[in-house]
Amino acid sequence: MRARHRTLTSRLAFALAAACACLLLVLPAARADDLTSSNPEVRVTTNLGSFVIELHPDRAPLTVADYLRYVHEGFYTNTLIHRVVANFVIQGGGHEATPPYALKPTYPPVDNEAGNGLQNKRGAVGLARAAGPHTGNAQFYVNLVDNPELDPLPTRWGYAVFGQVVEGMDVVDKIGVVATGAFGPFKADAPLKPVIIQSVEVITPPGLTTPPASTPAGAPPSGTPPSVTPPSGTSSPGTSSSGTTPSGTPPSGTSQSGAPQPGSAPPASPQSPPGKSQTPPPSSAKPATPPPGTPPSEADEPDGASLRR
Repeated sequence: MRARHRTLTSRLAFALAAACACLLLVLPAARADDLTSSNPEVRVTTNLGSFVIELHPDRAPLTVADYLRYVHEGFYTNTLIHRVVANFVIQGGGHEATPPYALKPTYPPVDNEAGNGLQNKRGAVGLARAAGPHTGNAQFYVNLVDNPELDPLPTRWGYAVFGQVVEGMDVVDKIGVVATGAFGPFKADAPLKPVIIQSVEVITPPGLTTPPASTPAGAPPSGTPPSVTPPSGTSSPGTSSSGTTPSGTPPSGTSQSGAPQPGSAPPASPQSPPGKSQTPPPSSAKPATPPPGTPPSEADEPDGASLRR
């Protein structure tokens, strides 16, 4: 009996040792898989410091792929943070950092990926756009505070979040309090002392491909906003603070980021959603110079936007 007991014990010890050895072999492979599947990160270096953005291709694949295309091509090198609104957003990536601070030509816009579950909270990075929902291309913004009014509702398109600042938010905050006003071609909200994006570089290999040149990136998928659950703190449609509906005009004092019916006049407001400067999309995949008469100095903000706090 004792010999048999010793044999069983030896077999059990051998099995346990083999299992531990297999586990040690599997763990490094699992860690390697985790590293290859991590989200890509980019470092934005400015003359006031740098910050790191973690991108979310799982939530905003088109926006992230397009953004990385600009990054890889060095598009953002020596561009301006041309718009700073305290307790709201900082915005840039579209204008040259040298006089006359011209608007850089871009690729066609991408489909609006708002409603992907990412919200415009403090530190969230979104794609600036004009009044139309599918007009975002290169310009991006960083939320200085929670801005639920930039999130979509079932009755309106929002602003697509595609990343999050994970390092250097103190630098973003420092940019967010610089003195602003009219500067160069900008009528308001521009840093009086230029804040320059010196570079944007990938620091975590993304392993992503850029959108194919033969596929137009700006064709809207549909004419209706995405159906999403309104974020907390945002009034539902039908109340006095609801956004505009496809067939109506928002009431006075409405806080919303959608565009009203064509032809309606935008009310005066000190704060507007992150709007990109207007650049007609080129007919080919390569960037083209904007046609004569395009005012590179004016940001095309969504009509009817009135973001009050």
